[in-house]
Amino acid sequence: MNDTTVTLVGNVATAVEYRDTAAGGVARFRFAVSARRWDREKGLWSDGPTSFYTVSAWRSLGANLAASVAVGEPLVVHGRLRVREDERDGQRKTFVDVAALAVGHDLSRGTAAFRRAARTESRSDFRSDPRSEPWSEPWAEPGSEPVSGAGGGRGTLGDGGRDAGPELGPASERDPWAVAAVDAGTEGTTRLVTVP
Repeated sequence: MNDTTVTLVGNVATAVEYRDTAAGGVARFRFAVSARRWDREKGLWSDGPTSFYTVSAWRSLGANLAASVAVGEPLVVHGRLRVREDERDGQRKTFVDVAALAVGHDLSRGTAAFRRAARTESRSDFRSDPRSEPWSEPWAEPGSEPVSGAGGGRGTLGDGGRDAGPELGPASERDPWAVAAVDAGTEGTTRLVTVP
């Protein structure tokens, strides 16, 4: 299959919505990507035009995304691009969708702490045949309703809570990267300390 894959770097523009459907769980959010340009006259970086994409993530990626991402956070999204046209209110509109294959925080703009999710699906379900993922509107499938939870919907992060997705297990006690200590010799700096 000749899919167009893209890698986008930008910010989460809307709260992540997570729903269980007949095809599996799906998370959806709007993603804003702004080009940064050097303004020679002012000698400053400035934002160019902003493009918006609708990102959908299925199954375990969707559940993990809903549990990990909030509005405004910088992300890197890699996935299959689809441009579609639709007529709404008598006007022809163009929509750009990305079916995410991988999503991560943009570590050039901050730090993140990874926690492995408890495995709840079989290994054969991991990155299954991409043709099995529906491209239609995820919420439009018969019988697809939001999973009820605190705040009215699982994965709605507008209240700052992270109540959706799989339950995360505790970090390994012997993880050598999990411990950071303040260097006694230099106040205010942090160094990495390994655990024996």
